[in-house]
Amino acid sequence: MTPLEPGSFLADLTPAERADLEARARVRDFERGDTLFSEGEQPGWVAVLLRGRVKAFSYREQGGEALLAVRGPGALLGEVAAIDGLPRSASVAALEPVQALAIGADEFMAFLQAHGRVSILIMRMLCQRWRDADRKRVEFGMFDATGRVAQRLVELAERFGVPYVPRGETGTGGESVRITLNLSQEELAGWVGASREAVSKALRTLRRHGWIETGRRRLIVHDLQALRRHAR
Repeated sequence: MTPLEPGSFLADLTPAERADLEARARVRDFERGDTLFSEGEQPGWVAVLLRGRVKAFSYREQGGEALLAVRGPGALLGEVAAIDGLPRSASVAALEPVQALAIGADEFMAFLQAHGRVSILIMRMLCQRWRDADRKRVEFGMFDATGRVAQRLVELAERFGVPYVPRGETGTGGESVRITLNLSQEELAGWVGASREAVSKALRTLRRHGWIETGRRRLIVHDLQALRRHAR
């Protein structure tokens, strides 16, 4: 089974709560690029990721996407629209092959009514997301594009990084980390609120310092501490 992200919704359920949730759901599979939810649509179902990662995004008025978040195994998606009954506030698409539990909105509400503790978990999760959104709004006013790119690379390395060992070498690979999530420069630009050109320039700056290495579908962080210092 794919490891769940620590602190994710599914990871925090008790065995009994998870068994009840699974009994109310069906498993759905999505390919990379498939849309799970579309912004503005009515909430018909809620998803819980079992495998793979997705992006939540909104379309900008001037064109392009504003990437709001990246979610991994264990994440709960679409719960806000199911709870308040309003149209979805963002779209969600698969960044890689995804498997998810699909629960009808009415069945999800019945699940919450049967498990009061889970409602508290969701309240805490939403508070964390709101705090994170507030922090990112502050970042936009305090940091230039290079600083914001550094912040997102730190987040990606911490969440989706694995130790990197150069080909032909042995050992642990020191402190270098390979980010396993492949985001395009357009997606990274939408996440930091900058143009693709500004993100490309920021990546060149970070490469010049020797902190990162980039290639085709490859992003390696060689000095995570330096990125953290720059992100502050």
